[in-house]
Amino acid sequence: MNSVYFRCRELIYSDHAINQMFSRSISTDDIENVIKSGEIISDYPNDKPFPSCLVLGKIDHRPLHLVIAINEPESKCVIITAYQPDPNLWDKEFKSKIK
Repeated sequence: MNSVYFRCRELIYSDHAINQMFSRSISTDDIENVIKSGEIISDYPNDKPFPSCLVLGKIDHRPLHLVIAINEPESKCVIITAYQPDPNLWDKEFKSKIK
């Protein structure tokens, strides 16, 4: 499994992520569980200030996407946003956008 778990010794939540989590009923426990068991489905190595990735996980059969920026030297992960992917925009596994 392609996971970010071992690269995230500390989690930092962006203001945007906190607002999105609150409005979408996503808890910090949900975020931590997706990080532990989720799968990286897209990498964005050129993002600034740190490379980031899109992670897919499921919480009680609810798919969740996280965008996470990873500060590798400090083992810190910044949660940029969290959302439940729209089934009208994503394939049935929520790994690829429908074209």
